[in-house]
Amino acid sequence: PARIDPKILFPLPDPKPQRRIFEIHTPRITLSDDVNLEEFIAPKAELSGADIKALCTEAGLLAPREPRMKVIQADFRKAKEKILYKKKEGVPEGLYL
Repeated sequence: PARIDPKILFPLPDPKPQRRIFEIHTPRITLSDDVNLEEFIAPKAELSGADIKALCTEAGLLAPREPRMKVIQADFRKAKEKILYKKKEGVPEGLYL
């Protein structure tokens, strides 16, 4: 017998939950004074909670690649571009055979 699993759709978070998700995932990241996370909190959500976590993780990984001790706003912007690129299935065709 086959098994049927239900699919549950979670809506994208509003600004208040988005802010809370950033608060959960950024305390262990050393942020520069120029970082303004409000730039990534939008009334029209384009990032899910998992995307926000990935954004924080990716931004945190970009700083050590440049020899810096703090994460700057540009790191978050680069991370967002990368996350949205992957989310929109931006993997070039033929990359995986």
